[in-house]
Amino acid sequence: MTSKERRTVPREAVELYDQFIHGEIDRRSFLNGVKKFAVAGLTAGAIVDALMPDYAMGQQIARDDERIRAEYVTVPSPNGHGFIRGYLVRPFSADSRSAEPAQLPGIVVVHENRGLNPHTEDVARRLALANFMAFAPDVLTPVGGYPGDDYQGGQLFSQLDGDKRFEDIVAAALWLKNRDDCTGRIGATGFCYGGSVSNQLAVRLGDDLAAAVPFYGGAAPLDQVGNISAAIMVMHGALDTRLVEAWPAYDQALTAAGVTHEGHIYPGAVHGFFNDATPERYNDAAATDAWNRMVGWFNTHVRG
Repeated sequence: MTSKERRTVPREAVELYDQFIHGEIDRRSFLNGVKKFAVAGLTAGAIVDALMPDYAMGQQIARDDERIRAEYVTVPSPNGHGFIRGYLVRPFSADSRSAEPAQLPGIVVVHENRGLNPHTEDVARRLALANFMAFAPDVLTPVGGYPGDDYQGGQLFSQLDGDKRFEDIVAAALWLKNRDDCTGRIGATGFCYGGSVSNQLAVRLGDDLAAAVPFYGGAAPLDQVGNISAAIMVMHGALDTRLVEAWPAYDQALTAAGVTHEGHIYPGAVHGFFNDATPERYNDAAATDAWNRMVGWFNTHVRG
């Protein structure tokens, strides 16, 4: 990963962006709040532009990269909203050497609270090039899918029933696990909302999930940790204080339950540090280390 870090915006403004994009404040409050951080040579408009995602800049693997095969697939979800659409990616090499597609371990990639945006799709492509088959479901499917704008996506996300959203992702995970071209072993990763869901999937799926790598997501309910069979690797930024402060209790519960797990807290990193489409949050050193650890974790616990 190449460095795209730009430390021109005050950290307080980055935190304000996080509140905005997670629906804690509205657009007007965000814009008014940003004005407080404008300084000489850095206008409020420049701060807003710097905080907004740049998906073209953050793309590492082109959508038409010849090393992958990607398609959108609609999956039944009888306990959720009826169906869910997602982005399925496999390495081209797995399907080009014989008449029958090679079986690969599968990874479910769960987006943040604004739908299947281009960054999440890019992460799925990266995993395909690490020789996994990746499926990134879009929980906004019932309302037309990701609308092309993160703020609008967040508004649509909040309109959907949370239990049904989760059932849609459960359906997507089991669909991936049971495909003929999957080995039957799957893992899960996700970011913020998707990180929380990764922990929840570990509780819900039990032996059906081999590993989970949640990025800056809420822990599984501590009284349900005993249901987890998956190997858990937790990723947090040290400046994401609310989640960091909650980690010791989750760590202790996982230890008490005998769950294989690790936790990594990256100094100087904020919430969203892995997302290279949002350069004011992105931390290249932390993201690179977290990626390498995640791929190694999945190779050991999902592929192995």
